[in-house]
Amino acid sequence: MGPCAPRLKTCSTGLADLGVRAGPAGPVGPVATGGLDLGRLALGICYRGHAYHGWQSQRDGCTVQDKLEAALSAFAAEPVKTVCAGRTDAGVHALNQVVHIDTALQREAISWVRGGNRYLPSDIALQWCRPVPPDFHARRSALGRRYRHLVLESAVRPALEHGVCGWVFRPLSQAAMAQAAGHLIGEHDFSAFRAADCQSPTPVKTLRRIDITRRGAYWRFDFDGNAFLHHMVRNIMGCLVAVGTGRQPPGWLAELLAARDRHAAAPTFPADGLYFAGPYYDDRFALPESTAAMDWNA
Repeated sequence: MGPCAPRLKTCSTGLADLGVRAGPAGPVGPVATGGLDLGRLALGICYRGHAYHGWQSQRDGCTVQDKLEAALSAFAAEPVKTVCAGRTDAGVHALNQVVHIDTALQREAISWVRGGNRYLPSDIALQWCRPVPPDFHARRSALGRRYRHLVLESAVRPALEHGVCGWVFRPLSQAAMAQAAGHLIGEHDFSAFRAADCQSPTPVKTLRRIDITRRGAYWRFDFDGNAFLHHMVRNIMGCLVAVGTGRQPPGWLAELLAARDRHAAAPTFPADGLYFAGPYYDDRFALPESTAAMDWNA
């Protein structure tokens, strides 16, 4: 897929044309018309974020949501709107993004996957589809979310891995980064790691795990939390790299948490190599928590 037009900050919802009603928090799903019963489906998607202006729909149509809704609508021959588990920024990839849709169309689950993929570009692909009860909500039902950041440690920049991994040219200390990450585990005010335009009503989030592993020249940082602020993972990554390269001591992250000042922290780490690994839900929904892409990405 070729490059998109310059990114726009505004977007057109087209709600009236798509038969979607809007509530105080925005679109809540298609309106049942003609007496038809709507069924709810959950779908898992993988995508590379290079070519897109993030997840959320915009006027230029160059977002993952725009491409996915166009493909599903083409397959269903009716307007289809999606609600996702977590919005991703421009350049960020997804290993198991989850959305839900409401539709009157009766098809086998695998037909939605294969039929939707027929209309999707090569860097976006549906991975699975499951029927879910009406009370399932891709975002609100999530018990937690996971992110993964891959980073190459090398004296020279990546080429084949351009965009799918981050890059540092100084050696990293695993022990120092692990000690620093330990200060972030638990419920905290993460204002020091919050983007200025973050729309979350509260900076208080819970980080359950940060796992840091290495295979050869490649580092993998896995984050698990109840929710994440805008740029939270990338801002934490910038600070962990500062500690790993010896520019800051491990205790610096505890000081940043206490200060609650974004200006005191390290610069935001680039989006290259950042993956939304996906949400997880109550077992009663029986939804996949992994895809084949996670094996490639391990």
